[in-house]
Amino acid sequence: MKSTVRWAPLLAVVLLTGCAKTGAGIDACGPWKPIYVSKQDAFTDETAKQILAHNLTGQKVCKW
Repeated sequence: MKSTVRWAPLLAVVLLTGCAKTGAGIDACGPWKPIYVSKQDAFTDETAKQILAHNLTGQKVCKW
C-alpha cells in the first residue's frame, strides 16, 4: 500500500499533463475536476498533500 501512495501524486501529474484543448477543440480536461474536501472527511496529511497537488496541477494545466 505504501508504494502505491508514493506513486499517486506522480500518476496524477502524468495523467493531467494531457489536460489541454487540442487543435480540434476537444477538451481533454473534461473528466478531470478539482477535489473538494468536506468537513466530514477524515484523512492523513499525505492524502491532503496529494489532493493539493492534484488541484494545483489542474489549476495550472486545465485552467480551473
